[in-house]
Amino acid sequence: MRRLICTCYDGSPVSGNELCYRIPFGEDEEPRKVAHKIVIDDVPDMDGNGVVDLTDVRLLLESDRNVLSTLQTGDFRSAECVELLREADVVVTNPPFSLFHEYFSQLIEHKKRFLVVCNQNAITYREVFPLIQSNQVWLGYGFKGGAAHFSSPYEDTATAGDHREGLIRVSGVIWLTNLDHTKRHEPLDLVCKYSPEAYPRYENYDAIEVGRTCDIPYDYNGVMGVPITFLDKYSPEQFELLWTTDRGGDGMIEELKLPHTHYHTPIVNGKSTYKRILIRRKQ
Repeated sequence: MRRLICTCYDGSPVSGNELCYRIPFGEDEEPRKVAHKIVIDDVPDMDGNGVVDLTDVRLLLESDRNVLSTLQTGDFRSAECVELLREADVVVTNPPFSLFHEYFSQLIEHKKRFLVVCNQNAITYREVFPLIQSNQVWLGYGFKGGAAHFSSPYEDTATAGDHREGLIRVSGVIWLTNLDHTKRHEPLDLVCKYSPEAYPRYENYDAIEVGRTCDIPYDYNGVMGVPITFLDKYSPEQFELLWTTDRGGDGMIEELKLPHTHYHTPIVNGKSTYKRILIRRKQ
């Protein structure tokens, strides 16, 4: 790695729970939310133990004030942060979920390689799904069980297990990336046999319902609706992505017999399912 550039806020509720540089304040001064930039070109063996690790990074930050500077706002849309983005080869971050549309569009506009955390529903966004469909963007490796752990001063109230001290568990979180990895090329083992009784057809889409990724039949060559979590197992060599049921536009309308004016969640036996991705096995 030639250079590492980090931007962060000091004075936030979770500051200090991770490896960061703490800005000193006076005795009567309250912490402020100030944006900072840290630039590291080289990490020497600061403690002389023959190994370069996070301890050396911490010592470097404490001893060399030149690696740290203050940003005007820290907003990813600001001119100074856009300039940092232009300089970067790879971006790794946890962007604000509420601004993900705008943040993701910025990454694509600047043609950056990236690895970003987002809510799993982001894969159905207009800015995202067409790129997944065209094999330009895909899911990263993890998180296990679709859940991530974040540093937080708040109590972990998640009902699921796998609680960790000092962390909160957030479900429905994924990595989105355009960096290739071996897992996305591993085919999914298909063991279920198709039958009309086990796989009912949608009332408003010309496709069958597959409620779980593990239930995809090995002997059905038509269009199938699968949960959006399928993308964690998706191999572009094995399946073709056709549509996401909450996405507008005109593509695939005639072939899939999609409604022209409204894009509803699929209906099975009079009941709506959650949003689905329509797929087809490659022959």
